[in-house]
Amino acid sequence: MKKIIYLTFSLIFIASCTKDFNSVVDFTDVENPNLPESSIVGQPNSSTIWATGIEREIARTFNEILILAEAGSDNYKNDQTFFTQFLDGLDIRITDPDIRDTQNEIARVAKMAKFGLEQVGPNDPSYTSELEAEYNFYLGMSRLFAGMYFSALPQETLGTPVTSAENYTSAITSFNAAVAISAKPEYYLAIARAHYYLGNKTEAVTAASAALAISTTFTRFANFDEKENPDNTLEDALFERKTFDDFQPLPTLDFLDPKYSFVSNEEDAPVHYLKAEEAYLILAEANLADNNLTRAQTNLTDLLTLIGTREVRSIDDRSEGRTHFDEGSRPDKATVIVNGRSGLVLDRQAGNVNIPAVSGTSLTNADVAAMTLGDAALELLYRTRQEVFIAEGLRFVDMGVKLVINENEILQNANVSVGDFGTTPIIPAFINAIAANLDAITYNADTGIATTVIDLNEILVANKAATEVLPFH
Repeated sequence: MKKIIYLTFSLIFIASCTKDFNSVVDFTDVENPNLPESSIVGQPNSSTIWATGIEREIARTFNEILILAEAGSDNYKNDQTFFTQFLDGLDIRITDPDIRDTQNEIARVAKMAKFGLEQVGPNDPSYTSELEAEYNFYLGMSRLFAGMYFSALPQETLGTPVTSAENYTSAITSFNAAVAISAKPEYYLAIARAHYYLGNKTEAVTAASAALAISTTFTRFANFDEKENPDNTLEDALFERKTFDDFQPLPTLDFLDPKYSFVSNEEDAPVHYLKAEEAYLILAEANLADNNLTRAQTNLTDLLTLIGTREVRSIDDRSEGRTHFDEGSRPDKATVIVNGRSGLVLDRQAGNVNIPAVSGTSLTNADVAAMTLGDAALELLYRTRQEVFIAEGLRFVDMGVKLVINENEILQNANVSVGDFGTTPIIPAFINAIAANLDAITYNADTGIATTVIDLNEILVANKAATEVLPFH
């Protein structure tokens, strides 16, 4: 009875207020008295501290992006609903809270970068040109993420959504501003990636070459904090939850899993999100598009040399089991043959396994030497891209799939309605047709033979003329 009385009183009270409820409280004008803007803006070294905060926000953004992108690609089968309930079958819906959080994190990076450029930096007596370049880089990364993962997103709060191509173009503008101040290789590679996905071959090659001219071994990575957070969420899914077996890799990728594993009680595994390997792969693809096999082979040989210098971690992964809740249902022995190839599956019960922590591949110098122009070369290149970028979110983008504007944005933003461009998923028809089999396998434990139900690299190359994939072809 009390509950009914309280509820009735509350409804009467609310009804007596003005239409917009502002007589009760204005939720749009809330200020933390313990953290006024003046505690940041105008303070010495505030721009350095603010940049550190953006780095943390980028790490949080990767925690959202990578779970969705890796589950939605053919890289992994998601055996649980602990991390994402929908993306494994490319079930993309506006009500998905993980998509909502991904959009929000991308927007936060942009907001923080712009605040750094417009307020924090100019009012900090210790502001440096290098920090200004970093703020431009962060803003560019936000636009790049928007272009990579969404067909359309607003660039301002409650603004009109702009297309993926427009977000890529905005990203390039910000990256160019960063390069004009401080020519770092990762800035050039970010430019190259944006041009790559736009299909601008000449510009992508120029930027990738500029990156490698500065450094042939560079990598930009997001750090994670095991103790204070954010920790690496994908590392939890791949390694730290152990026998829960959340994300299981395709058997063709078993030797690369888990890219992220436990480091220490204070530090979690980083995500290398801009690395020299990508520049070599962009150059190789451009050369194949130009029918220049020799130069493409040189690019891939240089790639293999670089990968040979990257960190490899020796880890105890015996608890993983590869049981898939059913003993013998997934390949777990080094003798297993996958799609007619050996050496792709590790025996985790035999002791520590060696896993590439930055980049790994099954590509060999012999494979490169034997290449000939044609679809087979492109399939080999895309298999290598898949391996090098596993657990980094790029495979999803290479598939041409795009996420949707979330329901909260649609309900609150007068510039967006259900059914508008950006509110329905973009899934190429040739991907949609095989979505149920993206990470499906057959395996006979008695014979030790495993087969993937589809070869997505073959499918991508067969559809190379489609606008959504293989941007140089």
